[in-house]
Amino acid sequence: MAVRRLPAALRAGTGLPGGWRTVAIVAIALSPIPAFVFSMLLGSYGLSVGDVFGIIWSRIIGTEAYESTVYAVFFDIRLPRVLSAMLVGMSISVAGAALQGVLRNPLVDPYILGLSSGAAFGAALAIAVLPWLPLQLSAFLFGLLAMGIAYSMARSGGRVPIVSLILSGVITSAIFTALLSIVQISAHERSLQTIVRWIMGSFNAVTWSLLSTSWFLMVLGTIVMIALRWRLNVLALGDDEARSSGMNVERYKVVFILCAALVSAVGVSIAGIVALVGLIVPHMARMIAGPDHRTLLPLSAALGATYLVLVDDIARAALGYEVPLSIITTLIGAPFFWLLLRSTKASGWE
Repeated sequence: MAVRRLPAALRAGTGLPGGWRTVAIVAIALSPIPAFVFSMLLGSYGLSVGDVFGIIWSRIIGTEAYESTVYAVFFDIRLPRVLSAMLVGMSISVAGAALQGVLRNPLVDPYILGLSSGAAFGAALAIAVLPWLPLQLSAFLFGLLAMGIAYSMARSGGRVPIVSLILSGVITSAIFTALLSIVQISAHERSLQTIVRWIMGSFNAVTWSLLSTSWFLMVLGTIVMIALRWRLNVLALGDDEARSSGMNVERYKVVFILCAALVSAVGVSIAGIVALVGLIVPHMARMIAGPDHRTLLPLSAALGATYLVLVDDIARAALGYEVPLSIITTLIGAPFFWLLLRSTKASGWE
């Protein structure tokens, strides 16, 4: 498919020229490795690069070359947090890139179907009203419920018009935001603080037990979207052209939307709401690699993993206390998005 046939909004940013593009793609593809090592070094308990590889190797061969405290800090505290940050960043970024292609709208992110508001309401419900209900499970289920309501509202005659889907997401988001406000008003002061901090995002509560029940869904949904990524080039041409090429448009729309909603719901259930990652990272990748989804989705996965784990490093190490993730992602993402908007006005965003 010729890239020039993509909608102008998705063509904005045609990628770096020639050899620079290849160098940048390779660098970003490899960036999760140094980001992982760097993140494992951070913390009040100091470790060196040699310690990181030495601890991993000693665990592989079954020897105890370090103190038990070192293993506890490395494997029980830092490793699940770093892995979860990379998984959430990877999956939400791929979901954002996929939805922008499916809905042919550069302003779409994985929360467009009211998923974040539904998950936030589910988490608040578990914290303040139903303490016997696991918080992550409640956030996950209500996030999917919100997405299902939005999708059902938009579906008409066996099809899901793009405009109807986006408007249904706005309506669903407004409803769950109102329900969240009711819970917040009636919540105890301590519960209210917990709700607010959860909504703003953090990996502070991640454990191996939580990660073990969620990593598979994030990886599965991400793999499906990447495996089908070439179909996004066809879907981005518009429904009529996609159908004329023999593609079952509605089927693939459902697949991409369900996978994006699944990985986003799991990510929200782990970390809370992390603002702008699914919106900004695909645009960063598009500025480097261009709009071809065959390259864009894998690059978004690598860039998203690196970006969010480094944001989490800032959140836990920059100050003497932990800063919620959404504060940092908004402070980084909002100026970037403003500059991107100004630089691409002439390319069809208006």
